[in-house]
Amino acid sequence: MKLVGFFNRDGGTFKTTDMLAYEKRAEEAFRDAGHDFDAIVFSGKEIIPAMERAAKRDDIDGIVAGGGDGTISAAASIAWKNGIALGVVPAGTMNLFARSLRVPLDIWQALDVLATGEIDNVDIASANGRPFIHQFSAGLHARMVRYRNAYSYRSRLGKIRASTKAALGVVFNPPEFEVEFEAAGMRERRWVSAISVSNNPFGENALLYADNLRSGELGFYTANPLKPLGVARLAIDMLRGKVRENADVMVMHPAEVHLHFPKLRSKANCVMDGELLPLQRNVSIRLHPGELKVLVKQGLAAQVNADERREPAA
Repeated sequence: MKLVGFFNRDGGTFKTTDMLAYEKRAEEAFRDAGHDFDAIVFSGKEIIPAMERAAKRDDIDGIVAGGGDGTISAAASIAWKNGIALGVVPAGTMNLFARSLRVPLDIWQALDVLATGEIDNVDIASANGRPFIHQFSAGLHARMVRYRNAYSYRSRLGKIRASTKAALGVVFNPPEFEVEFEAAGMRERRWVSAISVSNNPFGENALLYADNLRSGELGFYTANPLKPLGVARLAIDMLRGKVRENADVMVMHPAEVHLHFPKLRSKANCVMDGELLPLQRNVSIRLHPGELKVLVKQGLAAQVNADERREPAA
């Protein structure tokens, strides 16, 4: 395949990596595996326009993107819109999509796995036409990201510290808002503290990422209006990977979710794949089953299929 690698030197792990050595190793790994491959290192501001330009070329089969979740989300959007494959090198803080794809979290090991890997088709979602690979959320998560962004940090550890401070701030000042939703034939209006719609349901893990990206379902979660103690209980259940067991959380698995916020504040926010954005009054969220082509470990698709066949019926 003809592939181009785009590595964000400003992303997480890459900040402390010899990028010349990494670029050279990437080219060696992919070329040794029989690919036509060139790697380029960019700054965070340059990488998305560069990926967009490359994706429009008619001689490109795919892109390999290295960086944090923001870079990977942008790369997935570009790959999906242009019908090309995406390889993910996890160089960020959480690396949620890479975890779902079971890509090694070591950036050097990831190169060998991707270079010798195979193409698989996984699901991708969109909110009002904007694609996302992890989740759309409003309420608790959006407020936490807004608080975190108010702090300054320059490192992965600094980001974790800022996130911890922001989370504590939200515990003592949880939001409460009204939403109307339509999903799986149900229409309802309720007051909530949080809404989350994920690209495939979350697995039982503390980071809330999907174990399977080919289920053909969204994960739709709402949390009842919460006081500080309720937020703390929800946070504990999240850390235990037991969100479904929380009595204040409603869980559904539709293919589409339509949201309406009747009393939307002018400065209300949502979060899509970690990016804080203005919240629109009406949001239509859809799943696009199997529309994103990704590089995965050789044999992984067959293994996932076998695992799914062995799972007992619910």
